[in-house]
Order: sequence, then structure tokens, then C-alpha cells
Amino acid sequence: MSKKLLEIRDLRAGVADRQDKGEILQGLDLEINAGEIHVILGPNGSGKSTLMNVIMGHPKYEVTGGSIGFEGEDLQVLKTFERARRGIFLSFQNPEEIPGITVENMLRASRQAVTGKPVKIMKFRKELKAAMEELQIEPEYAGRYMNVGFSGGEKKRNEILQLLLLNPKLALLDETDSGLDVDAVQIVSSGVRKFHNEENACLIITHNTRILEQLSVDRVHVLLNGRIVEEGGSELIEKIDREGFGFLKQD
Repeated sequence: MSKKLLEIRDLRAGVADRQDKGEILQGLDLEINAGEIHVILGPNGSGKSTLMNVIMGHPKYEVTGGSIGFEGEDLQVLKTFERARRGIFLSFQNPEEIPGITVENMLRASRQAVTGKPVKIMKFRKELKAAMEELQIEPEYAGRYMNVGFSGGEKKRNEILQLLLLNPKLALLDETDSGLDVDAVQIVSSGVRKFHNEENACLIITHNTRILEQLSVDRVHVLLNGRIVEEGGSELIEKIDREGFGFLKQD
């Protein structure tokens, strides 16, 4: 029996400082086991990115009801960095630039922060070089400031580079493929496939289902108005590709 990683029950959440306190997530249930790849689809504004940020503990969002468990532990009592240490990774829609800190130094410091163990420089550089070759990232990017002057595609590949080197238990990928050309999508998809194994899991948000073609998707969830309104296998991806989300709104 697969190990349960993430368990969400009746989750309700909204933006913390919004005066009307309106809920973006309105009673959401989700379970993810080790070894699984889950996909969330839905129109803009349905709450997909909010869900990812709430799981990660972004302070902008406030949980107003329900529960989030990770390996049986209540995530809501943990700060964002503590969730990262537990093995949760979030790739951003729009990765931030960090002037003054190189890609190598950022990744090495991140691994040490997550594992709590010293990182041997030469061994780490060997791993970094291999991962960069896998993602077709030029070696000199290791010495460049984090995302500064990077194209959109380079930033997204850099997110997958972080994923491979930090090796989390649960990867939350928020439109990692957005704005990428066909070749870059294939490279990013290959990186996700290389990361994924029976001990970890992925939760992927995408509007471009090409990234899923090389992945074995276990479960598809369609989010609408803060709730999961439809679930299924890869056949649901094909249906939405053909018909869009209109069939859901008519129910």
C-alpha cells in the first residue's frame, strides 16, 4: 500500500489582508500518495495557485477552515521554511531574481538549510554539473546571479534544476511550463520525469498539457470556484483539451 503524503480536508482559505475576507478555496479535499503524479486543471481565477501557496504556507493567505496534513503532521502549525525541511518544494509561476547570490551558492545554501547537514563543495559541484547537462543549461550559469537577466525559459529550467538537487518528497509545480517553446517543454518534462520515483510525488498545475505527455499521470482534478468539481484519469485531460471547461459550467 502506498504511503500517504498529503491529505487535505475541507480546506477553506483566502487572502489574509482582504477586507471582505472572501474565501478563494471553498471546501477542497485532496489526497496524494508517494509515487503519484497529480494534475490540477481549471480556468484562471479558480484557486489553483492559491492552493499551492496555502500548502507551502505563504503568509499572504489565511486558512479559515479545514486541515492540511503531510505525512500525518499538521502543516498549519509549521512555518514555510519548516515545511520545506519536511520535504515540500514549490516552483513559482514567476521566479524571483536574486542579485548578488549565484545559482551555485543559492542551491548549496538551500540544500544545507533543508537537510541541516554540511554540503561538500566538490561533490555538490559534480551533481550540479550533471543536473545542468540534463537540463541543457550552460555551465557558466552556475556562476551567474540567481535568475538575473535570465529569459523566462531559463528561469523555468532553473526551477527544475533546484528540484533535482533538493530532491523533495512533494513537488508543487505551478505552471512551470508557461511561456516555454516546444523544445523547452520537453526538457522540463524530462527533468520532472527524472525526479519522480516511488518515494516522492508531484502536484502539477498547467494550462499546456504538452508537459504531461512524457509523464504517467495518476489523477486529474479540475478546480472551479475554489472546489474540485471533477476528477479522473488522463482521459479527463483529453476531454478538456477537446471541449475546454464549458461542460463543467453547465452542470
